[in-house]
Amino acid sequence: MKQYLPRYLDDILEEMLTYVGAVLIVGPKWVGKTTTAERHAKSILKMQDPDMIKSYLATVEIKPSILLQGETPRLIDEWQVAPIIWDAVRAKVDEIGKTGLFILTGSTSIDRSKIMHSGTGRIARLMLYPMSLYESNDSNGKISLTALFDNKKIDIDGIKSNLSIEDLILTACRGGWPTTLDKDKKSSIMIAKLYLDNICEEDCSSVDGVKRNPRRMRTILSSYARNISTLASGKTLLDDVSANDINMDSRTLKSYLTALEKLYVIEEVPAWCPNIRSASAIRSSNKREFIDPSIAVAALNLSPELLLHDLNTFGFIFETLCIRDLKVYSSKLGGSVSYYHDKYGLEADCVLHLNDGRYALIEFKLGGKQIDEGAKHLLKIKELILQANKENKNIKEPDLLMVITGGEMAYTRKDGVRVVPIGCLKA
Repeated sequence: MKQYLPRYLDDILEEMLTYVGAVLIVGPKWVGKTTTAERHAKSILKMQDPDMIKSYLATVEIKPSILLQGETPRLIDEWQVAPIIWDAVRAKVDEIGKTGLFILTGSTSIDRSKIMHSGTGRIARLMLYPMSLYESNDSNGKISLTALFDNKKIDIDGIKSNLSIEDLILTACRGGWPTTLDKDKKSSIMIAKLYLDNICEEDCSSVDGVKRNPRRMRTILSSYARNISTLASGKTLLDDVSANDINMDSRTLKSYLTALEKLYVIEEVPAWCPNIRSASAIRSSNKREFIDPSIAVAALNLSPELLLHDLNTFGFIFETLCIRDLKVYSSKLGGSVSYYHDKYGLEADCVLHLNDGRYALIEFKLGGKQIDEGAKHLLKIKELILQANKENKNIKEPDLLMVITGGEMAYTRKDGVRVVPIGCLKA
């Protein structure tokens, strides 16, 4: 039997089940939602079981509550096959009045018009991302984000990552899909390509019943991949798609991107807009990001060998990898991620917010002189915040300045900026 590698979501889910009636786990296909949920469930209903689906759907038409019978927590896998189950779960939670009754999983977001009640107060939502480097045992986890926030004097100097640049590129190409971890190099990289094929040939249309052209979807994914970790506008994407002999208007492009959002293939990063410059100076559009860097690699038909000789391109993919990991780690800490960028070119690739108001300004740099550039950006933003506070704008100062690198050694700069290899990090 394949070994289960614990996810940060395990502890979060276990805690949630102590204070809410039902928990919905969402996320892309192949990310391990069912496997993780099964470890916490005492009975299981798999709505997509080919031997039972007709019977399940017939039961739903007559009395959906029958499908909820079983020892709790009861897992209802891919519940969106029969959206009325949502309302049945909500009603059952109200009726029983206890916690930890149901776990729902789903790989697509549901059209809310198909359900009667939002589930607020009864059904909590959890996002399961592809595995972070720490969860997949690629990061040695010798540096904790929690410790960096809690102890400004903690010594990280000389702590080393086990990942070479070649290793790091391979982890990005392979992605955080659990099924890749016991595969050889060639097979593990093929998983992301198969995932991409599945999106284009089937999922892009089945997600909401709207027929979409697989060739168009491939072109859009390639265009999106060329613009990851940027603030590329819809027009930029549209122009890029048109340059590849695909005639498309903005409404159609939006429909395709919405389908990718519903499938949890893309999850863009929102802007952080503190009152340190005029509102018109700070960029407020979302930053383009895939849920996992391997999707960009597959969409661009890249390989570890090609990326090793094109570190400029890998720099953008590296940022997607780091954003993925920080989303995983911040979920454990009850936080979230955003970015800062203004029209003067000053940026923080990531702003990691904790639920107690503390936050970190972070830049992602593969290494070398780029680290100095990243540190200067972070210090400049901090300087702007201090200046804004002199003008009585009352903006909280950052609790941590950090450059996350693809290098092998951690250290603290004289200016206080922490330099941390992604291969050393954990929550």
